[in-house]
Amino acid sequence: MNYININNKKYSSDTLKLLTGHMELDIDKIPENLLIIAEAVDGPDKLPYFIETIMSLKIEDPEKFRLILLRVQIDSELHMSEDLQKYQKRLYVSQVIEKLLYGELFFEAGKEEEDDEE
Repeated sequence: MNYININNKKYSSDTLKLLTGHMELDIDKIPENLLIIAEAVDGPDKLPYFIETIMSLKIEDPEKFRLILLRVQIDSELHMSEDLQKYQKRLYVSQVIEKLLYGELFFEAGKEEEDDEE
Protein backbone atom coordinates (compact mmCIF):
# COMPACT_ATOMS: atom_id res chain seq x y z
CA MET A 1 0.00 0.00 0.00
CA ASN A 2 1.30 3.43 -0.92
CA TYR A 3 1.18 6.34 1.50
CA ILE A 4 1.38 10.07 1.02
CA ASN A 5 2.66 12.47 3.66
CA ILE A 6 0.53 15.59 4.07
CA ASN A 7 1.11 17.95 6.99
CA ASN A 8 3.34 15.34 8.68
CA LYS A 9 0.62 12.65 8.58
CA LYS A 10 0.52 9.51 6.46
CA TYR A 11 -2.54 8.89 4.30
CA SER A 12 -3.27 5.91 2.08
CA SER A 13 -3.11 7.02 -1.54
CA ASP A 14 -5.82 4.46 -2.38
CA THR A 15 -8.16 5.95 0.21
CA LEU A 16 -7.49 9.49 -1.00
CA LYS A 17 -8.18 8.43 -4.59
CA LEU A 18 -11.45 6.84 -3.49
CA LEU A 19 -12.51 9.88 -1.49
CA THR A 20 -11.63 12.35 -4.23
CA GLY A 21 -13.15 10.15 -6.91
CA HIS A 22 -10.04 10.56 -9.08
CA MET A 23 -7.49 7.96 -10.10
CA GLU A 24 -4.76 10.64 -10.13
CA LEU A 25 -4.20 12.72 -7.01
CA ASP A 26 -3.45 16.42 -6.87
CA ILE A 27 -2.25 16.68 -3.29
CA ASP A 28 -2.53 20.48 -3.28
CA LYS A 29 -6.27 20.27 -4.02
CA ILE A 30 -7.23 17.85 -1.23
CA PRO A 31 -9.33 19.80 1.30
CA GLU A 32 -8.71 19.46 5.03
CA ASN A 33 -12.17 18.02 5.70
CA LEU A 34 -11.43 15.18 3.27
CA LEU A 35 -8.20 14.40 5.14
CA ILE A 36 -10.17 14.04 8.37
CA ILE A 37 -12.51 11.56 6.67
CA ALA A 38 -9.50 9.69 5.24
CA GLU A 39 -7.98 9.42 8.70
CA ALA A 40 -11.23 8.03 10.11
CA VAL A 41 -11.73 5.57 7.23
CA ASP A 42 -8.17 4.26 7.46
CA GLY A 43 -8.20 4.20 11.27
CA PRO A 44 -11.77 3.25 12.19
CA ASP A 45 -10.92 2.82 15.86
CA LYS A 46 -10.14 6.56 15.99
CA LEU A 47 -13.70 7.51 14.98
CA PRO A 48 -14.92 8.24 18.54
CA TYR A 49 -12.16 10.85 18.84
CA PHE A 50 -13.16 12.57 15.59
CA ILE A 51 -16.87 13.05 16.30
CA GLU A 52 -16.64 16.69 17.40
CA THR A 53 -14.28 17.50 14.55
CA ILE A 54 -16.57 15.83 12.02
CA MET A 55 -19.65 17.59 13.39
CA SER A 56 -17.91 20.94 13.01
CA LEU A 57 -16.69 20.42 9.43
CA LYS A 58 -17.29 23.29 7.04
CA ILE A 59 -18.81 21.64 3.98
CA GLU A 60 -19.19 23.86 0.93
CA ASP A 61 -21.20 21.41 -1.20
CA PRO A 62 -23.17 18.96 1.03
CA GLU A 63 -24.36 16.76 -1.85
CA LYS A 64 -20.88 16.42 -3.31
CA PHE A 65 -19.51 15.64 0.15
CA ARG A 66 -22.14 12.95 0.59
CA LEU A 67 -20.84 11.28 -2.57
CA ILE A 68 -17.49 10.89 -0.81
CA LEU A 69 -19.19 8.83 1.89
CA LEU A 70 -21.20 6.86 -0.66
CA ARG A 71 -18.01 5.93 -2.53
CA VAL A 72 -16.58 4.47 0.69
CA GLN A 73 -19.78 2.49 1.28
CA ILE A 74 -19.85 1.13 -2.27
CA ASP A 75 -16.15 0.27 -2.21
CA SER A 76 -16.55 -1.45 1.15
CA GLU A 77 -19.43 -3.58 -0.10
CA LEU A 78 -17.50 -4.52 -3.25
CA HIS A 79 -14.40 -5.61 -1.31
CA MET A 80 -16.08 -7.13 1.75
CA SER A 81 -15.07 -10.69 0.77
CA GLU A 82 -11.38 -9.71 0.65
CA ASP A 83 -11.07 -8.61 4.30
CA LEU A 84 -14.36 -8.78 6.14
CA GLN A 85 -13.32 -6.95 9.31
CA LYS A 86 -11.48 -4.12 7.52
CA TYR A 87 -14.30 -3.36 5.10
CA GLN A 88 -17.06 -3.73 7.70
CA LYS A 89 -15.27 -1.11 9.79
CA ARG A 90 -14.85 1.22 6.81
CA LEU A 91 -18.53 0.81 5.97
CA TYR A 92 -19.51 1.51 9.58
CA VAL A 93 -17.33 4.64 9.73
CA SER A 94 -18.78 6.08 6.54
CA GLN A 95 -22.33 5.34 7.68
CA VAL A 96 -21.81 6.92 11.10
CA ILE A 97 -20.32 10.03 9.51
CA GLU A 98 -23.21 10.22 7.06
CA LYS A 99 -25.75 9.94 9.89
CA LEU A 100 -23.91 12.60 11.90
CA LEU A 101 -23.87 15.04 9.00
CA TYR A 102 -27.12 14.22 7.19
CA GLY A 103 -29.34 12.57 9.78
CA GLU A 104 -29.98 9.51 7.64
CA LEU A 105 -28.30 7.11 5.24
CA PHE A 106 -28.82 7.77 1.55
CA PHE A 107 -29.17 4.08 0.69
CA GLU A 108 -31.58 3.42 3.57
CA ALA A 109 -33.78 6.35 2.55
CA GLY A 110 -34.17 4.81 -0.91
CA LYS A 111 -34.98 1.42 0.62
CA GLU A 112 -37.67 2.88 2.88
CA GLU A 113 -39.36 4.54 -0.11
CA GLU A 114 -39.35 1.22 -1.99
CA ASP A 115 -40.78 -0.61 1.04
CA ASP A 116 -43.55 2.00 1.36
CA GLU A 117 -44.56 1.44 -2.27
CA GLU A 118 -45.10 -2.30 -1.74
